[in-house]
Amino acid sequence: MLGPKPLVPQVGTYCPGGLLPSPEFTVESSSLELLEEGRVSFSVNVRQAEGISLIEIKGRLTSFESRALREMMHSLINGGHTNFVLNLTDLDYLDSSGVGELARNYLSIVKKGGTMKVVGLAAKVEEILKVTQLSRVFPEFPDETSALESFPENGGHASA
Repeated sequence: MLGPKPLVPQVGTYCPGGLLPSPEFTVESSSLELLEEGRVSFSVNVRQAEGISLIEIKGRLTSFESRALREMMHSLINGGHTNFVLNLTDLDYLDSSGVGELARNYLSIVKKGGTMKVVGLAAKVEEILKVTQLSRVFPEFPDETSALESFPENGGHASA
């Protein structure tokens, strides 16, 4: 069986029809940033460790950013990646669209036989996940190392 395909570098502006050339929305290798009024309002950094995708999300996750996250996650999933750790340490804000996007990504991953775990929940984000009962769905870990070690192929268990 072949391993996951690497991300294809892309640069462009996000629009409903896809990407247009522009520095406002950048996907390079495995990172993405959205600019709002000249400053980064949202970024995603993807790293690989032991066959697991570590997704670091920073900034705000609202309806504006959700589609960009969805496209990046689908790119990874369609490339054969099935195990994910979301690092939400620097996620400042999450609205209902962001919650829906996390749930949608979770379902896409599970349908492919994968697992999604989270680390670094800020108090506000953790409260939102508790209210929506998504905290029951996403296994939470104190740090990336413990999340990585919990995967069966690393000697751990499939869930928290």
